[in-house]
Amino acid sequence: MPDLSGQLVLPDRILPGRLSFTDRLHAITPEAHAPEQYILPGFIDCHVHGGDGADTMDGVAAIHTLSRFHARHGTTTLLPTTITNPWQDVLAALAAIAEVMRQPVTHGPDIAGAHLEGPFVSPHRLGAQPPFTLDPTPERVTQALASGCVRVVTLAPELPYADTAMDRFAKAGVRVSLGHTTAGYDQAEQAICRICAAGGVAGGTHMFNAMPGIESRRPGPCAALMCSDAYAEMIFDTHHVHPGTYRLAQRVMPDRLVFVTDAMRATGLPDGPSQLGGQDVMVENGTARLPNGSLAGSVLTLDTALRNAVAAGTPLPQAAALLSQNPARYLGLADRGALAPGHRADLVVMTPDLHVREVWVAGARIA
Repeated sequence: MPDLSGQLVLPDRILPGRLSFTDRLHAITPEAHAPEQYILPGFIDCHVHGGDGADTMDGVAAIHTLSRFHARHGTTTLLPTTITNPWQDVLAALAAIAEVMRQPVTHGPDIAGAHLEGPFVSPHRLGAQPPFTLDPTPERVTQALASGCVRVVTLAPELPYADTAMDRFAKAGVRVSLGHTTAGYDQAEQAICRICAAGGVAGGTHMFNAMPGIESRRPGPCAALMCSDAYAEMIFDTHHVHPGTYRLAQRVMPDRLVFVTDAMRATGLPDGPSQLGGQDVMVENGTARLPNGSLAGSVLTLDTALRNAVAAGTPLPQAAALLSQNPARYLGLADRGALAPGHRADLVVMTPDLHVREVWVAGARIA
C-alpha cells in the first residue's frame, strides 16, 4: 500500500503526518517529523476551455491534451467547457466530452462531465463569447441533456424559455450557473429560488465578470449570489478580480466560493497571438484580450490561483478548500475534495512555496 508523508492540509488545520492509500485513502497517521512538503486534496476545475494549445471544441484528442496539461498543475478532476458556437458544433463538443468520459485520459484527471457555457447567454454580455447565442428552447435543452454529460450549464435568466430550462436542468441534476447576463438583483434572486425549488443547485459563472457589478442602489446578480445558498465561480488570476474583491467574497461565502481557471488554449504557451472560439486573442504578461480590449478567458492554472489566495492573506487550509472541498460539494462529488479516509486518493504534493511536486489520481501517480 503506497503512503506519503508531509504537512497534510486538512479542512481545519495542517497536520504533520502520513497518508496510507490504494485508490482510496485508508489512514491518516500523525508524524512528529514529517517532511517539509504539503499534501493537499486534488484540485477540481469546473470551468476550463483549454491549455497547451488545445481547446475543448477541437474534439477528443484536444480534450486529452488540455486535461493532461492541467493535471500537471494539480487538477485531478476537470469539466471540459464549451463556448458559444453554432449549435451543431456545441453538440459535437458534448459528444466528444461524453466519449472521453467513457475512455479515461491516460495520465490525466477524472473527467466528471461537461460545463455547457454558451450558447444560452445574453448577446449583451458576451464577454469573450462569440456571437452565436441561442435561447434555451425545450428542444435544445432536450438535446443537451441527451448527451448524458452536462454537469454544469451557464444560463442567463432573462432569456426567453429560461424559466422552463432552469427547471429541467435542475431536475436532471445539472448545476445551473447564472452568467453572461444583464439580470439585476431581483431577477437573479428569483432564478436562484426557482432552481432550488426544482431541487437543483444554483451557481454563478465567473462572478464579477460578464455580469453587472455591485452598486449601492443596484446590487446586481453578484449580491444575489453572495446573499443566497448559491455557489459562485471566481477566476482569481488578479486580472479578472482584484484581491480586495476576492477577500470580500471569501469572507462572505467561504464555503461556496469556487476557484476556476476559465483557461484557454494559450495556457502554458509563451505570450503571443492565440484564439478562443474562433476569435483572435493576444496574450501579454499573463492576460488574454480580444482586439477590442475585452478579457478573453485566462491563462491561469489552479496552482497559481492557490498561491494568489495565500498571497492575499488566506490561510492555506481555507485557500485549498476553494479548489477542492467547495467545488466537490458544488458538483455533488461526495467522494473527493478533502483528505479523509474513504475518499479517492486524489492528491497534490507541493513544495514549501506551493509549487507542484507530484500529482496522484485515484492512487496512481500521474505527474
